[in-house]
Amino acid sequence: MLTLRGLVDNPALELRVLAEGASGALDSEVLWVHNTELPDPSPYLRNRELVLTNGLWRTDAAMSATFVANVVRAGAAGIVFGLREATPRTPEDLVDACRGARLPLAEISTEVPFTALTQAAADMYADERQSAILGAVRRSNALAETISRGFGASGVLGILRRDHELPLAVVDRSGRLLAAAGADLDAAALHAVVEGLNRRPPPLELDVGPSGPATVFLVGALTDVDAALLCLRPASALRGRVGQALEQAARFLSLELAKQQAVQAIEMRFAGELIDMILSGGSRAAAVAERLQAFGIDAGGPLAVCALAFSGGGAAAPPTLAETVREFFVGEGVPAVVISGSDDVIAVLSWRGPGRELPAFAHTLVAAVEDRHAQLRPVIGIGDVVPDASGLRRPLVESRDACRLLRQRSGGPQVGSLSELGTHRILLGLQDPEVVRRFAEGVLGPLRTYDDRRGANLEATLRSFLAHDGQWAATAAALFIHVNTLRNRLTKITELTGKDVNHTADRVDLFLALESDAAITHR
Repeated sequence: MLTLRGLVDNPALELRVLAEGASGALDSEVLWVHNTELPDPSPYLRNRELVLTNGLWRTDAAMSATFVANVVRAGAAGIVFGLREATPRTPEDLVDACRGARLPLAEISTEVPFTALTQAAADMYADERQSAILGAVRRSNALAETISRGFGASGVLGILRRDHELPLAVVDRSGRLLAAAGADLDAAALHAVVEGLNRRPPPLELDVGPSGPATVFLVGALTDVDAALLCLRPASALRGRVGQALEQAARFLSLELAKQQAVQAIEMRFAGELIDMILSGGSRAAAVAERLQAFGIDAGGPLAVCALAFSGGGAAAPPTLAETVREFFVGEGVPAVVISGSDDVIAVLSWRGPGRELPAFAHTLVAAVEDRHAQLRPVIGIGDVVPDASGLRRPLVESRDACRLLRQRSGGPQVGSLSELGTHRILLGLQDPEVVRRFAEGVLGPLRTYDDRRGANLEATLRSFLAHDGQWAATAAALFIHVNTLRNRLTKITELTGKDVNHTADRVDLFLALESDAAITHR
């Protein structure tokens, strides 16, 4: 960077400082040099230019204060006064005016022309430019080597911090902290980054809470904006070489993310084929073990299957769910292949522990997913642990069916297997919702119409009777009515529905109608 101090430190220029100006003024950037003999050069001066003058404008001592005021108004970096035979010393009135205005002032020897100072400034600019180019090339080579050797985003930040001690972080648009160096971002800061990256256009500076303002350097891979390189400094502090280095690093991070996304796309395709192999059976099933081995899973050891989704409807599973599940298994040190389906995420994993411990492990996974998706309710269907890959078809089917049943409910358990959910719930869950609704209305409709008109509580009576396994005395006691009253109500139920609670087949229809209604309500 060209500065007045840098010029003064060049002995060939024979410069002597007469007024240092404001604090740090000698070390502030000088844009260029400007030679003038005008009494008011301000219309032609650019901000941060260094004024070179022989003082030909000085017709009397009072002119110095006016000249300095004009130079200060233009935002000049300082004045260099050229000594000559007519003025072998810098006028004291000019020195006093510069000191009063806190403007740097230096004098240059009569033996050194202004052209020499101009050449020195040009040489400094050229050296700086060459140094910047060499630095960019060196950094580019280092970044390319880092990425090619698989050091990823952390390696990129390491290269940056070799030259610049800056607090840095890389965060993707889902809020994952991909790498950090000298920066500590809490959950609120990560949320602020996610909100910023999802704006159009994304801001170039964000408030990340206690860490203060962060400058955003966008990172784009195969899609739009995939992540951001954050520097926890305001943008105004990152000009020049520092800003250029960060922009260069962001471009290399884009390459790294593109590489990762390409690898993930290939892995997802191979993983998706694994599901088809397991379900197809026959000759394709023989390739399941080989495919599992490719993902680092022991196909000859015990295996389990989990199916994950979010409850409350049939919406597709977001891509971030599969990423969260992958990170969980890596963190737990459990070999697993994670497959993103149309509406769920499947995990086939090695399971060395007892089968009874799998539900507790699944609950741990639920908690991890909830941390990343706070507004959603994850559910996990699990299948039985099988001794090797040849038996994966049954737990795969059962885990997905269990997951489908769990996600149809807004409450209840978040982890379960088909055996835990109940046989009748399985049957109801596998039916078309509209068919189930019509069945429930067909059986219970007349009962509810009668209750609405008469307030007879027949539906509540039926529920209590079935809940007490058809025991008359227990039901009457629970309802605080006489047994004869109960008998009359049940007779009326038979009359309205055509279903006799004393007959097993009719009692099953009534029970399933009530359960169907509950299933529809919770979907």
